Amino acid sequence: MKHKMKKTLLLALTSALFAGGIPALQASAQVPIRELRQSSGVTISGTVTSIVGNEFVLNDGTGKIIVDAGPIWWHRINLSQGERISVVGELDDYDFDAFRITRSNGEVIQIRSGAGRPPWAGGPNGRNRQKQD
Repeated sequence: MKHKMKKTLLLALTSALFAGGIPALQASAQVPIRELRQSSGVTISGTVTSIVGNEFVLNDGTGKIIVDAGPIWWHRINLSQGERISVVGELDDYDFDAFRITRSNGEVIQIRSGAGRPPWAGGPNGRNRQKQD
């Protein structure tokens, strides 16, 4: 009986996630940079220590990581060195791919909806592209 209940709950959660529901599950607990593992919907927070285009270094006191916020032609982010932010995203091979950035004042910069193929894949002339501001 317990197995059937777990399976039903898992199916309901999976359906809700694919339908765009339960956003809190996609970005739960904050993870120290030094403990990052490859998974999606992870939240990291820290101070921006350097910026090059839409990539920046985030330091949380336990480590540093390069955060990639997508190409400038897709969506220009305007962060400042020394700014404290939180980033929801996923660890990639050598950097952290941002899905959403939240400033200390609560302002949210939406980069993309989540894991998978980014909307800018295929370059500036890609077929399914809807450019962001």
